[in-house]
Amino acid sequence: MLDKIRSLPPRDLIFTAAIFLITVGLLFIRSGFEPEGETGAISARARVVGVDNTNLEQYGLVKIGHQELTIRISSTRFRGEIHNAVNQLIGKMELDKVFERGDLVHVTLELEEGKIYFINVIDHYRIHVELLLLSIFMLFLVLFAGFTGMKAILSFLFTGLCIWKILLPGFLKGSDPILLSLAIVSILTFVIIFLVGGLSRKALTAFLGAEAGIFLTCLFSLVFGRFFKIHGAVKPFSETLLYSGYPQLDLSRIFLAGIFLAASGAVMDIAMDIASAQREVIEKHPGISRKEIIFSGFSVGRAVIGTMTTTLLLAYSGSFSALMMVFIAQKVPPVNFFNITYVASEILHTLVGSFGLVTVAPLTAIIGGWVLVSKRVMKSQLD
Repeated sequence: MLDKIRSLPPRDLIFTAAIFLITVGLLFIRSGFEPEGETGAISARARVVGVDNTNLEQYGLVKIGHQELTIRISSTRFRGEIHNAVNQLIGKMELDKVFERGDLVHVTLELEEGKIYFINVIDHYRIHVELLLLSIFMLFLVLFAGFTGMKAILSFLFTGLCIWKILLPGFLKGSDPILLSLAIVSILTFVIIFLVGGLSRKALTAFLGAEAGIFLTCLFSLVFGRFFKIHGAVKPFSETLLYSGYPQLDLSRIFLAGIFLAASGAVMDIAMDIASAQREVIEKHPGISRKEIIFSGFSVGRAVIGTMTTTLLLAYSGSFSALMMVFIAQKVPPVNFFNITYVASEILHTLVGSFGLVTVAPLTAIIGGWVLVSKRVMKSQLD
């Protein structure tokens, strides 16, 4: 891996180092929505050491009532203290949690004069397992892809921090969701493609093609979103924001912004696939004409979008499989089913995202024909 790093052009190393520093800087940027600390409540980890289910009753498939828990705090300055807590169940399986002795739980400690006066048991504690899964993912990525895998991890972290620190807080502060999302997606596209592809004409081709596809996807989402007449509150917990002190939010524009944001990853993937294929063809056949390389890009694009469109369908339908099963089980007519707001919103997501995939392929192929071949003299002057 060290040899691979040494062989990289200095400009690529400088660019990677710059993105690394920016990513570290994002960790310390305050979004304005950070927890207030110990002034009101603090989060902690605790172990359930005792459970009393006397007041828990089973009604069919659901349980209602409450559990009386005895927990031992295992983090924060209250580590080792034993307290009592109540886990209230409301009869909704997707929201209720049932704890057993030995479970590790996430709790919120309500403080008064520096002492605990109330404990809210939030859920099972999963952070350590999530970090383990993330570590395994990063390890496999580095083992398989080497330094390129490390750059992919950097782009992954950069993307997550941009969404968490800039995009979502920007929505809450009242920024226009469409414009802010376009700006963030453009920045992410630039960073991800040039990190992975290097500062080369291949990466430039992929970036320009992806940008063209993303802008068209945005346009399609705005146009067809108006015809579909879907309110942004269709997404889970969206309406809750309006009652949490943010009645000014335009949920519909946030919903539409989410369409091209969700499709941008697949758009980048196709753009890079086509640009890489064109670069490889030119390298093997330096005398190829611009027209031939464009048609080679078309050929690769047709193969890629065929499977990628189905990938979007599977990704979106998988998240609503239970809802579809409910309507199928109740023998709801298809015309009723496809007109329901929840289903129509997923259709809009899938079809508009697929429009972006279909358009990015030929656009990238055409751009590649001009960018990759335009400065070729006798033989390709490839980066």
